Amino acid sequence: MAETRAALIYTPLPDAQTARGIAAALLAEGLIACANILAPMESVFIWEDSRESASEVPVLFKTTAQQMERAVERLAALHPYTTPAIVASVCDAASPDTLEWLISQTQG
Repeated sequence: MAETRAALIYTPLPDAQTARGIAAALLAEGLIACANILAPMESVFIWEDSRESASEVPVLFKTTAQQMERAVERLAALHPYTTPAIVASVCDAASPDTLEWLISQTQG
């Protein structure tokens, strides 16, 4: 069996209430071990050929590499944006205790 590794998923959401709701769903489904809901930020971007800006709440979800794709798919289904920005990455390293905790929270 392949070694289990940590993974992180990032997405901006429109507000903290939405972030808390999505985090609660992913936690309840065992897809993540934790969600860090960060302070509001300003995003500047091009959308439909127009420069836009918006206040958003960035969220960092902690999971395992084994759960990453399922978590991304579920996050996309729950996300309120038509075309959400969701990026995920398997981590090169994690402390043994963190990795053990991630596994214990997402295996079940």
